[in-house]
Amino acid sequence: MLKSIWSNEIRAQIVGARAAQTRSVRVGRRTVKIPVPFPSPQDWRDVWMYQLLMDRFNNSAAPPRAQWDAEVGVFQGGAFNGVREQLDYLKALGVGALWLSPVLKNCQYLEGTYHGYGIQDFAAIDPRFSSDPEAARANPELAENELRALIDEAHARDIYIVFDIVLNHTGDVFEYVLPDGSGADMAPWRDFPYPIRWRDADGTGRADWSDAPADSPPDAAVFPAELQNNEFFRRRGNAFDRPPQDQEKAGDFFSLKELVTEYQTPDSNYFPVQDILIHAHQYLIAKYDIDGFRIDTLKYIDTEFARVFGNAIREYALSIGKKNFLTFGEVYDNEQKIAAYIGRNACSNDGDLIGVDAALDFPLFYKLPDIAKGMSAPSELVNLYEFRKQVEKGILSSHGEASKFFVTFLDNHDQYHRFYYSGADNPHAFDDQLALGVGCLFALQGIPCLYYGTEQGLHGSGGSMEAVREALWGKPNAFNRQHPFFQWVQQLARVRANEPALRYGRQYFRPVSGDGFNFGISASAPGVVAFARILQDQEVLVVANTNTQAAWQGDVIVDSASNPANATFVLRFTNKSQHAGASPLSVQERVGGSVRINEVNGSVGTGPIKIVRVNLEPMEIQIWRNQPR
Repeated sequence: MLKSIWSNEIRAQIVGARAAQTRSVRVGRRTVKIPVPFPSPQDWRDVWMYQLLMDRFNNSAAPPRAQWDAEVGVFQGGAFNGVREQLDYLKALGVGALWLSPVLKNCQYLEGTYHGYGIQDFAAIDPRFSSDPEAARANPELAENELRALIDEAHARDIYIVFDIVLNHTGDVFEYVLPDGSGADMAPWRDFPYPIRWRDADGTGRADWSDAPADSPPDAAVFPAELQNNEFFRRRGNAFDRPPQDQEKAGDFFSLKELVTEYQTPDSNYFPVQDILIHAHQYLIAKYDIDGFRIDTLKYIDTEFARVFGNAIREYALSIGKKNFLTFGEVYDNEQKIAAYIGRNACSNDGDLIGVDAALDFPLFYKLPDIAKGMSAPSELVNLYEFRKQVEKGILSSHGEASKFFVTFLDNHDQYHRFYYSGADNPHAFDDQLALGVGCLFALQGIPCLYYGTEQGLHGSGGSMEAVREALWGKPNAFNRQHPFFQWVQQLARVRANEPALRYGRQYFRPVSGDGFNFGISASAPGVVAFARILQDQEVLVVANTNTQAAWQGDVIVDSASNPANATFVLRFTNKSQHAGASPLSVQERVGGSVRINEVNGSVGTGPIKIVRVNLEPMEIQIWRNQPR
């Protein structure tokens, strides 16, 4: 066990990673040599992500400990080797990067932290994700080696690895002493510190541990040992007992104990908590050769630390040859709040640069699922991006391009229901919505992220977040490559990979018309989503009918400059088999004065325009690519 973050072993690992080398890795019957450190992708928009919960994805050696799709709040038994064994499956799906839920060692006395967000040791791996947890507790190298094997074999398949990390808080590593002398996991917020009792290896708050002992056992208190300082913890109770406007300022994340990252040593300009966390995460990069960090609860972290951490991680990654190490944060909030964190040109209140590269696209998540299901108007999607142009104008390109700063998604582990809905009375009634939603996700600006099991039809919904945290491998035929959802995602991934415009192109929402005269954005639900991605003379047109009952036939405006006379559009994707062999669409011209166009910016035009005529079944998405002549 590494007790000190400043140990010679950690220092040697961090410095040693700067020496380039190679590793030989078995991939099936082949041996593949990979460079170490593994180089970053040139552009993360080329690499769509697959988010998985380590405890809930796979373990071929044992079934889930409880019913696979029950709302289970303890460990189900997923393992590093289980993920490694499905790397070929993930590669076939088209995955470019795996976002792994936190793998660092959580409090071993708690079964409820299967999700990984209650860290007890920032430099160790949780033995419960090993193939043999008991053996890994006795010999931590077992879990470490299995994790490194997973990462090396992913790299050998050109799949990148993103670690989910936590900087705001630790696990439940001490208990509060309440005014009546009793102990509690959580305490009501107050504006001065509580006395505390650090927990021993069994999770018991020790009356004689008001300060952590210098010789704490590995499973007790918190590690690295340098964090065992009461002043490094807020100790004021649960932030969510505060008024809503004050909750993100300071306080525990329920029972997870908040670190005081802004703590400054008296009479100096040294921030020890920041330094410890930065050093620990540089060590993780060096030891496991990871490619990015997703930062949990970023908006609760001191803004200055977000800047310092992001820049320190970037500089270290650059020093070992990872030229585009990705940091993106969870800012579960609105567009304005996200703008304070993302992009290397975004500024904090004092004008200093923020260090993180990107944020999860919660504004899109708030809108896209309901639009794709026909419950909200497509115009709301248009309004979202128009508003983004205003909020993010300091970091946008000349064409409103902010896509590298957002990781987009339809659902994730922190929801009560998945995007896909399957009703008991007619389980396949809304299957096509899955393709429609994922198709929009893969075609809109951003770095798309798919939540695990989406491709196998997981449709958890219930009264807790555990409803969407199914043990995938317990599902019958869990990794079925013939599942229609798997094949839809696979096809969409190929289209995105083959069409640079879907990754880098300018984005324009297209007015549509059902009568050939009046054009506009669908302003009622259900409606037609229509947008184009344009790169040089390449135009990719995406049209989706969100109506669950009625077909739609109509005209969609296309780019006049990119599509000369006699140009055509060829079909790249549809989720309706009857349209799979559809003939190319001919670009037609409408002369000036023959149409009325309600433009996105509120102006009204009368042409001339160029259009294509599209036929869509209910819940159908079509993706077309122009063929200029």
